[in-house]
Amino acid sequence: MLAIKCDKPGKIKLRDIPTNSDGGLKREESPTRFAALATQLAELQELCYAAGTQSLLIVVQGMDTAGKDGTLKSIAGAMNPVGIRVASFKVPTAFEAGHDFLWRVHQQTPVRGETVFFNRSHYEDVLVVRVHNLVPETQWQERYGHINDFEELLTESGTIVLKFFLHISKEEQERRLLSREENLAKAWKLNVGDWKEREFWDDYQQAYDDAIEKCAAKDAPWFIIPADKKWFRDIAVAEAIVETLKPHRQKWEQILAGIGETRKAELAAYRKGVS
Repeated sequence: MLAIKCDKPGKIKLRDIPTNSDGGLKREESPTRFAALATQLAELQELCYAAGTQSLLIVVQGMDTAGKDGTLKSIAGAMNPVGIRVASFKVPTAFEAGHDFLWRVHQQTPVRGETVFFNRSHYEDVLVVRVHNLVPETQWQERYGHINDFEELLTESGTIVLKFFLHISKEEQERRLLSREENLAKAWKLNVGDWKEREFWDDYQQAYDDAIEKCAAKDAPWFIIPADKKWFRDIAVAEAIVETLKPHRQKWEQILAGIGETRKAELAAYRKGVS
């Protein structure tokens, strides 16, 4: 697998993991490779939707400019629009902040058959909240356990949970921020806050280290995606999703075969009754 899979608690040092890996692939091969994965992804997502026994939650996290929007566009674009949804988590409103930190998140989780992408997520409450001291350390430290319990509840209820960290270098982030200033078509993305947040780069890296270390689980794994190369990022994410869903294919096909037989019998009975 091209992604680095973390499916149990353990020490992670993002600074030791390359951000510009290409997995031995060549740039010119990427369209063909991604197209093949996209075909499989579309088939598996449609089976999940039609079978209606499980759901899929894909969490996408990363530093500013890591490519969260681009990843969602590529991956969601390969799926059937019917049955998918994107939920974005910005600064909580006063009403949301008046509840526990998971309240607004739980409302956005997928129903059976649905695929939901989280653009940022409940992990912001152990990332930005921690880095900017928005709550006492004793409070955000307790949240790792709450997150693990929350994700365990989801998986026990039939949700397949996959979490992706788009791993870019500080140098690549600077290149992307500067390119927005030079490209009028991208200038709308300019935000002085992105530059201010760069000042906390090391703090965020440590916060991500801890979040991945403490919240990696067999049924809710983290995938670290080297994301300096956008084309490789998309292939690595698509491959990880496809490989996770493949083992469910036979079960979903069996469920649909059973549904098909029932529908055929109903149709035959209807035709017999009106003949």
